[in-house]
Amino acid sequence: MSNESIKVEQDLIQEGVESEVSTTEASLIDELTQANFRIEELEQLLAEALAKVEEQKDSVIRAAAEVDNIRRRAAMDVEKANKFALEKFAGELLPVLDNMERALMGTNPEDDATKAIYQGVELTQKSLLTAVAKFGVKQIDPQGESFNPDQHQAIGMQPSAEFPANTVMLVMQKGYELNSRLLRPAMVMVSQGGPNQESATIDIQA
Repeated sequence: MSNESIKVEQDLIQEGVESEVSTTEASLIDELTQANFRIEELEQLLAEALAKVEEQKDSVIRAAAEVDNIRRRAAMDVEKANKFALEKFAGELLPVLDNMERALMGTNPEDDATKAIYQGVELTQKSLLTAVAKFGVKQIDPQGESFNPDQHQAIGMQPSAEFPANTVMLVMQKGYELNSRLLRPAMVMVSQGGPNQESATIDIQA
């Protein structure tokens, strides 16, 4: 074989090797490109999944907060209902208590003729007040106390050397409250004080 033939053969082998290498490189580049595309696609899918998880997590947190608010409101409503369920019934009892008060004022505990009646009415009144007190009903008897417009209704004002200004000098009708909620204000007469005492202006309601 001549040198020329050998060289031609070597060149052909070299070209074949280079061609194979080039094909392999192209194949690798193609695979890397596809892999990069796949990675980008997976990263995008992961980002979308994470965003969806965050959105659902936020929805779950809002839903849990709403459920908690509903539970608290329901508990408050139940507590309020239990606390003031007797309001109407207690209001119906007030005239009964008023009549007992009038019966006591109309009898004399020192008079033998009315002593038994007085004691019986007094005992019944105390028993009834004790019974309703267990359910939160409290009597308002502000005799000698400072006038409180939140609990007292002033029927009038009179000068008095005995009571300081703006003091309840006479309770004409006792008031009542249910668990600190006013059922009825006490109807009172308020002292204007003596000649040297100053008194505040009080709204008189009929």
